[in-house]
Amino acid sequence: MTAQAASGSRMTRQRAAVVQALADSVDFVSAQELHALMAESGIRVGLTTVYRALQDLERTGGADVVRDEVGERLYRRRLDPEHRHYLICRCCRRNEPLDTEAVERWVALVAQTTGFAAVEHTLELTGVCGRCQ
Repeated sequence: MTAQAASGSRMTRQRAAVVQALADSVDFVSAQELHALMAESGIRVGLTTVYRALQDLERTGGADVVRDEVGERLYRRRLDPEHRHYLICRCCRRNEPLDTEAVERWVALVAQTTGFAAVEHTLELTGVCGRCQ
């Protein structure tokens, strides 16, 4: 790891631990859940540090972010350089990445036809998976 995070924040031992803990999580997790998992593993890091590290990862493209049913942000390490959209189970958080090429084309068209630059979007799809039905 480098001494500096992509955002310009120092990559401290604690921030590196947050990055590793997120990489070890297979599903989307909240900052509080990640903090609790780290504490259970004996890794001491402040909750504020977890939030800041996750925000840096989101800003620099290192994490995908979705919102749960009450609006809490959930994070998962981004393996693909492009952002992804997911269908997420409201019960167990099982998630499936979606092919959303049509959405991305539409967003590009909106930007082009309106003259807006740096257009960002959010697409939240939730349901109940077959195991939870």
